[in-house]
Amino acid sequence: MINSSKTIPASASASAGALAPGEGADRVHDIRLGWRQAHLGHWMHQALQRFDARVLFLMSRNEDVPLALSNLAARGCLSASHIHITRHLALEGSRLTELAARANMSKQAMGKLVEQCEAWGLVTRLADARDARARRIVFTAVGLSWLQAFGAAVAQAEAEFRAAVGAQVATVVAIGLEAYAA
Repeated sequence: MINSSKTIPASASASAGALAPGEGADRVHDIRLGWRQAHLGHWMHQALQRFDARVLFLMSRNEDVPLALSNLAARGCLSASHIHITRHLALEGSRLTELAARANMSKQAMGKLVEQCEAWGLVTRLADARDARARRIVFTAVGLSWLQAFGAAVAQAEAEFRAAVGAQVATVVAIGLEAYAA
């Protein structure tokens, strides 16, 4: 809920120009800065962080996740960044550039994540049948198990969200976010 008392007073916003000597402290004091932690983007970011943390926690406790990966998740070595690969890697595989674009990351940052996931046995790189110069990143058998556990954890986290806020609010949030993201 946005609190209207956290708005900038007219006297503080009347002039966007330079401050007169001695005026700065009063203007800054007059401006209510609470809006910086009480806007839609902030709440969406906080909710995503909480959701991703819950998914990783559930995966760390899932008996179907290979023990080494479960331990990595439990120790906090896996992060929301690693979830980008799980969310965006096509089942038939993806080129690094495609994967980076889907995750809205640089090719270099995605390359580092792929290297980590490759070392953990989640993905491997194969020759691309359409272009001999390119490589496709694909899930390994362990990676497919991880993906299945990810799906179960997401479903449970969504159910927990629905229980916490109520079915109607959860539905409105889902519809609103889907419409906004489109």
